Parts: sequence; structure tokens; C-alpha cells
Amino acid sequence: MSLNVPIDLAFNCLGADPLAADHAYALYGAVSRVLPQVHGENGYALHPIRGRQVGGRRMILTPASRLTLRLPADRIGEALPLAGKSLRIGDATVQIGVPEVRPLIPAPALRSRLVTIKGFFEPESFEQAARRQLNHESLAISETATITVVKKRTLRIKDREIVGFETLLEGLTAEESLRLQEVGIGGRRHLGCGVFVEKKTAGDRE
Repeated sequence: MSLNVPIDLAFNCLGADPLAADHAYALYGAVSRVLPQVHGENGYALHPIRGRQVGGRRMILTPASRLTLRLPADRIGEALPLAGKSLRIGDATVQIGVPEVRPLIPAPALRSRLVTIKGFFEPESFEQAARRQLNHESLAISETATITVVKKRTLRIKDREIVGFETLLEGLTAEESLRLQEVGIGGRRHLGCGVFVEKKTAGDRE
């Protein structure tokens, strides 16, 4: 593995407190208190923590829940201080365990729960803006790859609500799939936006 190739560093996480389903900003704050280098667009991307929805826009952690950072392999050591920490994420306490290194795997279909592109708040214009980013030389995604704007989602940052869209890309080559996972589209990757993962099958649970 090349030292600067992005990987996912997935930490076990445990906690009995219900967690807000929209927890990206609180998670970012909790992680950056331990890892100040996470602030801003600094080579880190934070995946949303997955769990089981329990109503009231809240969720509980499951044995499969992970706190996952996407970062270059040569920066794994910077993130290890998270192991063993107790994080306060909103009004929930989450205990962080030992991490596992997960290489990025090419898949023909990738999904991001939320992509935000500044100034684009309607599905049609958002799709056009996303296509322009995909066509940029940093990604060079073929026109044969299809974009599906699945549904509108929002992200709350303090008293602001940021609008974006769940986005699905299909028909990717292996090389395109890896580039998209490494680079993403849109902004706010440190808040979990524009972070692409393999599309889950009907039998999988989020």
C-alpha cells in the first residue's frame, strides 16, 4: 500500500445513549477536540456513524457501528489518540475502541448520504453541478456513469441548516470508483458530506 493512498480507519464505538441522527457537526467537534488537525478541509473525511433509528430523529449504536475517518495511510498515526477516548457527541457519550484499517475497494456503484455544493439547492441544478465536478480532470468520470439524485437531506451546523442531496453514482470503472472515494465531490467532507461508499444491497441495514 502506498503511504499516501487514502484508507478508512474504523474505530469500534460503544454507548447506551441515543445519538442524534443528524450528528455530523457534534461528531466533528468531539473528534477535533482530540485531533485538532481535523479542523477544516485538511485531508480528513469523517463518515457519519451508522446505527438503528429509534424515532424522534435519534438512533442507537449497534455492534456494527463505527467511527470512521478517511485519511492518507501515512497519517494513521495522527488518528490513533482517539482509541480509548470517551467522546461527548451532543448529549450522548460514546466510548471509542481499537481501530481497523480498511483499504478502499473499487465498486461500480457508490453512494454518498449527503453531498453539498454551494449555491445548488434544487435536484436538477444540483445534478448538473455534480456532473461538472465529476468531469473535472481531478476525477475524470466518464459520461457513461449515471448520477441519481436520490433525495434532499439537510445538515444542521449550529443555527444554520445546510441543504444537500443523497447521491448515487453507477457504472463506474474500478479506477473511477477509487478516485471518487479518494476525492469526493462537493464540500464539507470533514462533516461527512461527499464521502462515497459502496452502495448497500437490499439486504444490508444502515
